[in-house]
Amino acid sequence: MLILDHLALSATTLAEGVEAVETALGVSLATGGEHPLMSTHNRLLGLGDVYLEVIAINPDAPRPPHPRWFDLDHFSGRPRLTNWVLACDDLDTALAHLPQGVGAPTDLARGDLRWRMAIPPDGRLPFAGAHPAVIEWQGPHPAQRLPDSGIRLTQFEVITPDAAALQGLQNDPRVTIIQGATLAMRATFSTPHGPRILE
Repeated sequence: MLILDHLALSATTLAEGVEAVETALGVSLATGGEHPLMSTHNRLLGLGDVYLEVIAINPDAPRPPHPRWFDLDHFSGRPRLTNWVLACDDLDTALAHLPQGVGAPTDLARGDLRWRMAIPPDGRLPFAGAHPAVIEWQGPHPAQRLPDSGIRLTQFEVITPDAAALQGLQNDPRVTIIQGATLAMRATFSTPHGPRILE
């Protein structure tokens, strides 16, 4: 069974995404790093067993010869939740039971973190991005290293016309797949300041 690993909030610039999250949740994000293969960079927020990733194109890195993950090459507008990521113990086995468009296993690294992730060849996950990305960690997990923010994910909603196709992928009680006309994602958090929402 796949388990919830993290949520991704995309932004046109990392600074803009960080400001949006810190304003919404009332907390400072931890450092992140760069992803040379994708020419992206991120900042992170520990949520206990999972984490929130703010990700954007790195303007100081050369454009890669392939599409960036999370369809960042076509991202525009306000910072917002765009993707969710499920973890597994065996990526190859997991992919054998998922749509082909979820992507090809790719070895990645950032600092001493090592992982394999399915990356679609065009950067776009199935069902207009509603399908989760899938990851297999090989060693430490970021959530184990992040400072405890005192914030916890209480609910994550994926609203999509393809809700039926996403049912049964995981059984986290915090995740709800909702039938809707257009894709949207919404996360509710418990914080020291009361419930807060990111969309």
